[in-house]
Amino acid sequence: MIPVSSDFAGLVEFAPGFAPRPEISHVLFDFDGTLSLIREGWPAVMVPMFVEMLPPSNDESEEARRQLCFDDIMRLNGKQTIYQMIQLAERIKERGGTPREPLWYKHEYLRRLDERICGRTDDLKTGAKQPDDFLVHGSRALLELLQRRGLQLYLASGTDENFVKAEAEALDVTRYFGRHIYGAQDDYKQFSKKMVIERILRENQIAGAQLLSFGDGYVEIQNTKEAGGLAVAVASDEANNGSGRVDEWKRQRLLGVGADVVIPDFRDAAPLLREILGN
Repeated sequence: MIPVSSDFAGLVEFAPGFAPRPEISHVLFDFDGTLSLIREGWPAVMVPMFVEMLPPSNDESEEARRQLCFDDIMRLNGKQTIYQMIQLAERIKERGGTPREPLWYKHEYLRRLDERICGRTDDLKTGAKQPDDFLVHGSRALLELLQRRGLQLYLASGTDENFVKAEAEALDVTRYFGRHIYGAQDDYKQFSKKMVIERILRENQIAGAQLLSFGDGYVEIQNTKEAGGLAVAVASDEANNGSGRVDEWKRQRLLGVGADVVIPDFRDAAPLLREILGN
């Protein structure tokens, strides 16, 4: 992957079918891994928990079980967390076990995750860390540029809505999205990113071609493309924010579901928008 324009300081990859869309009027963002790094490292919590809960099958190595769990988890990345827990329960049942309710697994995961991230949220509350310390590199510059262009911004996350709103507030990004912040609900059938996209198009009476999305999970990329929108894959190197390196696993996965552009972060926000919007 090489810069396609001298205006780009970092790595930007355009899919062969890419074309500018000056008609874009609405922009959808995923949250975790796309903007927020508060939950960075969550797979290191979820994968071991799945491995611990999943009965081994005959002659299965620990590594094979771990890979199965990882694949199940990442295939559902971007959907509500409960779907990963439903998958775990189904795997346990497949292997002759008696699973708990998926909601129990979700609560246990959130308890373990909180142990990992509570220091980060505490640092934000006390001022030991600044909001931009936990934003993907260049995020705020991009949000400011989009807002100045008069585009309407939306945020949709598979994380529970109460957490998303609290973390968006802690990161001082609520002001860019206003009331358009959506997350998982207790009744998980009442929320999905596809439903948010459909709502954006319906309420604003716009065509899918007027939608731009940024995400690091396959769900928001796939849903955007199905609606006719333009999708930017943020293949962020979450553990090394600002490195400028692309997460190759994310890149391959997101190109596979139709991403129009792949970036490692938002260091090239201004020239990228010019390319996408054609002005």
